Amino acid sequence: MTEHRMPFKRQDSISGAELTNSLSADDKAPAYPDEKHPQLAHQNPADEDLEELDEKNRLANGKERPIETAEDIATRCISLEDDPTLPIHTMRMWFLGLGLTCFAAVLGQIFYFRPQTVYVSQLFLQIIAFILGKLWYRLLPKGRTGFWGFLNPGDFNIKEHVAILIMSSTATESALAISVFAADELYYAIEPNYGVAIFTLLASQLWGYGIAGLLRSFTVYPTYIVFPNLVPTVNLFDALHRDPDAASQKKRLRFFWYVFIAIFVWEWFPEFIAPTLTGISIFCLARRDSPWFTRIFGGSNGNEGLGMFSLCLDWNYTGSGGGSLGALFTPFSTQVSQYAGVGLCCILFCAMYVTNVWNASNFPFLSQDLFYENGTQYDQTLILNADYSLNSTALAEQGLPWYAASNALYYLGCNLAIGATFTHVGLWFLPSIIKAVKEWRSGTQSDPHYEKMRVYREVPMWWYGIVLACSFAMAMATCYTGHSQLPWWALIVALLLSALIFPFVIVVYAVTGFSTDTQLLAQMLGSALVPRNSQANMYFTLYGYNSVTQARGLTRDLKMGQYTKLPPRVTFTVQTVGTIIGAILQLVIMKSIINNQREILLSVQGTNIWSGQQVQSYNSQAVTWGALAESMYGPGTPYFIIPMSIIIGLFVPVPFWIAHKFFPKMHFDAAVTPITCWCLGYLSVGINSSVFTTMLIALFSQYYLRRYRATWFRKYNYLLSAGLDGGTQFMVFVATFAIFGASGSPATMPNWGLNPTSELNLDYCLKLT
Repeated sequence: MTEHRMPFKRQDSISGAELTNSLSADDKAPAYPDEKHPQLAHQNPADEDLEELDEKNRLANGKERPIETAEDIATRCISLEDDPTLPIHTMRMWFLGLGLTCFAAVLGQIFYFRPQTVYVSQLFLQIIAFILGKLWYRLLPKGRTGFWGFLNPGDFNIKEHVAILIMSSTATESALAISVFAADELYYAIEPNYGVAIFTLLASQLWGYGIAGLLRSFTVYPTYIVFPNLVPTVNLFDALHRDPDAASQKKRLRFFWYVFIAIFVWEWFPEFIAPTLTGISIFCLARRDSPWFTRIFGGSNGNEGLGMFSLCLDWNYTGSGGGSLGALFTPFSTQVSQYAGVGLCCILFCAMYVTNVWNASNFPFLSQDLFYENGTQYDQTLILNADYSLNSTALAEQGLPWYAASNALYYLGCNLAIGATFTHVGLWFLPSIIKAVKEWRSGTQSDPHYEKMRVYREVPMWWYGIVLACSFAMAMATCYTGHSQLPWWALIVALLLSALIFPFVIVVYAVTGFSTDTQLLAQMLGSALVPRNSQANMYFTLYGYNSVTQARGLTRDLKMGQYTKLPPRVTFTVQTVGTIIGAILQLVIMKSIINNQREILLSVQGTNIWSGQQVQSYNSQAVTWGALAESMYGPGTPYFIIPMSIIIGLFVPVPFWIAHKFFPKMHFDAAVTPITCWCLGYLSVGINSSVFTTMLIALFSQYYLRRYRATWFRKYNYLLSAGLDGGTQFMVFVATFAIFGASGSPATMPNWGLNPTSELNLDYCLKLT
């Protein structure tokens, strides 16, 4: 059996010559005459016992200092050690990486056309890759050289694992271009050939990749760029691979698997056996005949109510669900800002309904549909021509559509958040960004993880420049051959828009965990540039919004590579391969499903197996903004405040910045104004019974444990998050095929006290709709 150094086991240092000789040609670093190689024996406190902590991490009473800063997380919660001799480009890595990429792309695209909203999560792929990698090592013959040495070169290591995860996770979600192609085929009778479709996909995906790479000097390298939702994933890598024979590591690993198994078993109760556990409302149980009790305290069913003081025992809703805002890892300041916005949301929703703002009382309290002014559902097909352009005569007859007031406030809050993001980053992070760029250019970047990465060859800037140039050429060519109706100059504006807003979005996301949704901005600007054209609006949104989303995900993966010491050129390779393969497979699956299920996808209800709801929603938004923007959001219209809120949002962070200058001890600098603005409409959709429980968990984890139980927090908090999320997502994946109807007819649970009939809400609040 081939022996390798354990990637995180403390070892004696090795010479610079020995280290350089151990690297592949692609990954060798250029010589730095005045630079010493980082020693592999770096003392990392992340897994030390309390008595071995550095003095700077101790309080006067001998206890561990609370984890407060980004540097604390980077150096105490994430390992700094590395073993550059570990093999990466193995047969095992490429076989499992390509296999899981195909699996994620196909399954993610199938899920896109399902009635259930299910995603192939990164944590799920991380655990599956680990199991398959370990089975590969244990079941196949081992050898030092020759065929078996090529096929099974030692134990499955952390760098193979990270490379597999990055490659496969790039293909997990359906690309936005798929929504465009699906809408074209279903509603516009436009069927682009495979060549045009593939190059459109690659252009829209890789443009964001190029942006992410060019800006990595201040979006990846610095210490303040933490990516809070990445810490549980990296912690899990550490627990699975770092010195597994050490007693403390065995204890952490056992803790993870106990949590994983326990939540996997538990989730069958709230998800299937006893769904009332999704939302237990004492207020509704005390009074079941009050509409206002339902609106305020109900929340276990979709669009039921605000869920105030409900208890949710379903981690699928209470935890992160694989999303960016998780109770156990999102910073405390972000969560305080979030729940301040949620509190305002509850007040504003109720006040608007009572005072009949935007005819609120004519419509459901929570709804995403369009309505006539009398409250009946709006039929948007009656105001469109056969090519889905606006019919002005029909619009005059039918009248303008109306939103439920809660849904209108959601759009307003999203736009406020966009404006606030620009100002928030400019006021609070511009000095740090300038400093990071200067340090990168001078080679003095002080981040400890970046210093460890200097042993590997960096990806040249011109590689990313070529990616951008190729993406631009493909976008421009396919914009005309694909009948997008988007002029060349509008395409350039869309691409420039994504490049302009990405730095602001990514800095807020990386520091706070909150991702600003810029889709509305792209749709509004697209409707202004190319008015009354829903087809052009879809393509403008594709390049102006999807590129930002893609760049955000790829930047997060670049940070994962830095945290886990994956050579930059390996990260570049697996990201590119995963993106290309995933896009092609998603297109093939999409065309196959549309050809075989066209009538079902066009129907409103769909079936329990297939549904076109996501395509319908994307097309409806394009129609609303592309065809109706001037009529619905222009000056003098009821919803003019929605686009104007972007301008208003620019001023929201300013009072907090000024207050901090005069009263620095009041911590006004901790206010994350973009997320507070966004949360003004946070409860406008979905199951809201989890909000109060999530807030309690956040307070316990990010305030109490982080401040008063720092050692336990450092060792177990992020592993707890990974175990709960991973076990929950694994259960949802299994249940989707076993009982929820993804592979056939769904199973039904008999009605009983904790599974009431469909005539009742799950929390026994009065049913209003």
